[in-house]
Amino acid sequence: MTKATSSAPSQRMLRVGEQVRAAITQVLQRGDVRDDLIEKTVISVSEVRMSPDLKIATAYVTPLGLPDHAAVIDALNRNAKFIRGRLAGQLRQMKYMPEVRFRDDTSFDNYKKIDELLRSPEVQRDLDGESEDQE
Repeated sequence: MTKATSSAPSQRMLRVGEQVRAAITQVLQRGDVRDDLIEKTVISVSEVRMSPDLKIATAYVTPLGLPDHAAVIDALNRNAKFIRGRLAGQLRQMKYMPEVRFRDDTSFDNYKKIDELLRSPEVQRDLDGESEDQE
């Protein structure tokens, strides 16, 4: 009998990801990272996805109020080893301290595009036509 594998994260991966997300958020809020760009930018850490072996943490972040996120993402990745070291105190229970990678969280942009599409005149016209058909 073979074990079924799925791409969905396990409960353990989700729990550890949330712990790492909270720890990264604290490190950024305390201003531990000595980088001008990171210090002057408010950064939202929306999600951390853990690899199945819990050795890699991919943090999805959004620098608030900036049109270009690439510079902040680059700065975070340059300081990833330092941030990883700062996480150790808060994640003592972990067997291995995960390598941290930062990625731009584009989900807000996707939500905005969907919202704009739903509010477009074409979709509104189609939705109004459906409600008339149902009457």
